[in-house]
Amino acid sequence: MSYDYLLVGSGLFSAVFSAEAIKRKKTCLVIDKRPHIGGNVYTEKLHGITVHQYGPHIFHTGKKGIWQYINQFAEFNHFVNSPVANFHGQMYNLPFNMNTFSQIWPDVTASEQAKRRIAEQSSSMAGKTPQNLEEQAIALVGTDIYEKLIKGYTEKQWGRSCAKLPSSIIKRLPLRFTYNNNYFSDPCQGMPIGGYTPIIEKMLQGCDVQVSADYFSDRNYFSKSAGTVIYTGMIDEYYDYCFGELEYRSLHFDTEELAVENFQGNAVVNYTDEETPYTRIIEHKHFEFGTQPNTVITHEYPVAWKHGDEPYYPINDEKNSVLYQKYADRASNEKHILFGGRLGMYAYLDMDDTIAAALSLAKRVL
Repeated sequence: MSYDYLLVGSGLFSAVFSAEAIKRKKTCLVIDKRPHIGGNVYTEKLHGITVHQYGPHIFHTGKKGIWQYINQFAEFNHFVNSPVANFHGQMYNLPFNMNTFSQIWPDVTASEQAKRRIAEQSSSMAGKTPQNLEEQAIALVGTDIYEKLIKGYTEKQWGRSCAKLPSSIIKRLPLRFTYNNNYFSDPCQGMPIGGYTPIIEKMLQGCDVQVSADYFSDRNYFSKSAGTVIYTGMIDEYYDYCFGELEYRSLHFDTEELAVENFQGNAVVNYTDEETPYTRIIEHKHFEFGTQPNTVITHEYPVAWKHGDEPYYPINDEKNSVLYQKYADRASNEKHILFGGRLGMYAYLDMDDTIAAALSLAKRVL
C-alpha cells in the first residue's frame, strides 16, 4: 500500500501530525524501532501505578490553544511540579524561591534580604556578561546556591564542567522572591490521568502502525511506501553523519516496586551533590495522588550517549549548533522529507512546543 505520509517515530510530534493528517483524509504509516508507541512519553501501568518509563513529562503551557488541543485526548489532573533537592541529606525547595533562600540562609526571611545576599555573593560578576553556565548561575543566585544546588547536579546531567557549558542552560531555571514552590509559572499544567500512552493511541487512530520497525533496516522500502517522510529521529543519522556527529546525552533508568505506601513524600527529589551517581528519584504514584499500598520508584542516571543508546538531550553548545546548521541547510532543500521533534530539529522542546511545532508543520503542508 502507498501512503501519503510515512512518520518515522511514534512520539508526540508524529502523533500530533498524524492526527491532523487523518482529519484531512490523508493516509499515514507510523513506524517505531521500539516495541511500543509514544517515544519518550510512553507510560504503562505497573502494579496499578502509572509509570513514566523514560522519565516524567509534566505538561505545562501558557498557550491556551495548546492546552485546549491536548485536552481533546485526555483528562488532566491538577498536579503542580514542586521538586525537592537533597544535598548531603539536607532538603531544599525548588525552584529557587524564598523557601530555598531561608533554608540556605536561616537569617534570611524577607525578599530584600535575599536579594542583598545574592548581590553580595554575585558581586564578582557585576558588570560582566556571563560566558558560561557557572558564571551565569553565580550571577543569578550567588555562590552558596550554585555550589549546593546547581553545580553537582548539572555536571552529572551534562557530563562536563559547568565552566564549559553554555549559559543558556541555566536560564531555564525559575527564580522568584516569594514563598512559591510551583516550578512552572504557566497557568495550565497537570498530568494526564492514566498517562500519556492513551493520548498517543487516540492521536494515532486511523493510521497504520508498526512497532519494532527500524527505518534504517530497510530504508529504501520504507521511504518508497509514502509520498512524504516525516522524520523525528536524529538528523545526523539520517544523513549518515556526513558532516560529523552531533552530541547527545542519554539516560539510564532503574525502576523498582517497593512494599511501602510512600517512599519519599514527593514525585521528584533531585540529588544535587557530586557523589550520588543519579540525578533524581521519581516516585510515580504522586503524579496522580495515588493511594496504593505499594509504590514504584525510578533512579535516573545521566550517561554519555553512544551508538545504540537512546539520545535524550541535544547538547546545544556553539560547536553543535554550527554543525546542526549544516544539516538544517541540507534538509531545507529536500522535497519529500521533513524533520521534526527534539532530535529532528536538534532542540530542547517542551511538550507544548512540540505540539505547536507539529501543528505548524501540519498547517503548512497538509
